Amino acid sequence: MAEALLAANSPDLRKDDLIVITGAGGFIGGALTRYFHEQGFTRIRAVDKKPLPQWFQRIPGVETLCLDLSKEENAIRAVEGAVEVYNLAADMGGMGFIERFRVECLRSILINTHLIEASYRAGVQRYFFSSSACVYNTTLQQDPNVRALKESDAYPAMAERGYGWEKLLSEMFCQEYWAERGLKTFIARFHNVYGPHGTWFGGREKAPAALCRKVIEAKDNGTYEIEIWGDGTQTRSFMYIDDCLYGIDRIMHCDELIATPINLGSSELVSINELVSLIEEIAGVKVRRRYKLEAPRGVAGRNSDNTFIKSVLGWEPCTPLREGLAKTYAWIESQYYDRKAGKRVVTDTL
Repeated sequence: MAEALLAANSPDLRKDDLIVITGAGGFIGGALTRYFHEQGFTRIRAVDKKPLPQWFQRIPGVETLCLDLSKEENAIRAVEGAVEVYNLAADMGGMGFIERFRVECLRSILINTHLIEASYRAGVQRYFFSSSACVYNTTLQQDPNVRALKESDAYPAMAERGYGWEKLLSEMFCQEYWAERGLKTFIARFHNVYGPHGTWFGGREKAPAALCRKVIEAKDNGTYEIEIWGDGTQTRSFMYIDDCLYGIDRIMHCDELIATPINLGSSELVSINELVSLIEEIAGVKVRRRYKLEAPRGVAGRNSDNTFIKSVLGWEPCTPLREGLAKTYAWIESQYYDRKAGKRVVTDTL
C-alpha cells in the first residue's frame, strides 16, 4: 500500500512551483483549482477556452488564461514553466450531449495530443489525464445488474462511440509517453462526478443535477411530475466532487500508478429510479414519473470495481450518495431561485 502522499507534502513539489489546470472553467477543473489554492500553492495557472464570465469558479490570485487547447500554439503557452499539469479539458457533458455530439467529443483528442507533447517539451514532471468509465467495453454493460468494472475490462476494446474512444486513445498516449519518453503520466477513469458548482441546466448536465433540477421545478410550478430518460432501471455509481479531488491528488503523487489507468469512482450502485427516490426524500415531495423511452440513456449498467485503488492507496471514494445529493440539491435549489429572480448563475450553454 502506497504512503498517503499528496501535493502538499510531496518532496518533489514546492508551494511556489507552477501547477497548470486545464478545463479550469468547468466543474471539476474549477473545483481542483480551488483545492490547490486552499492547500497553499501560490502559482496556479487555470486554463479554459470559455470566456471568463462563463467560468464556474474563479479563484482570486490564480492566473487565468482563455485558450483553445486544440491549437498547438495555445497548448505550448499553457504549460510554459509548469511542474505539474492536470488535463481536465474536454468538450463533453451528460449522456444527452455525448450521444448527440460525438464529433465534438472526438475532437478533444487534439487537446490531449497537443497538451501532452507540449508538457513533455516543457519538462513537466507529472502529467494527469482525466479519463472516463466510458472507455469500458460496452458489451459488459448490457444489464442493470452489471458486475463492477475492473481496470482490465477496457480490453478487448469496445468503448462508447465518440467520447469513450477519445479517452481510450488518449490513455494510450499517456502510457507511451512514459514508456518511450519518460514523462510521468497518471490516468484516472472518472465515474459520474457530481456536486455543487456543476452544470445543472442547459443540456450538458449529468443525471444527479438534472434530476435535482427537475424535482425543484416540479415542486415550484406545482405539477409534481418529472420526465426521466429511459425506463429508470439503468444503474450507475456517482462520485461526490470532494472524493474526486482527493483521489486526483493521491493518484498524481503515487509512483506505483505511473501510466496505469485506475478507477476513480464510488462503488455504491443505484438505479435511476432509486436516485429519484433519494432526491424526493431530500426535497420532501413525491413526484409522478414520466418515462421518455426514446431519449439517450447510455449503457444499461455501470459500476466501479475499487479493488485496485483500495489495494494501492488504501482508500476509495466514500461519501454516501444521500449525503452528497443533499448538498448538491441545496446548491441547485439556491441557483434555481437566483436564476428565477434574474441573477447570474452557473451555466454551461451549448
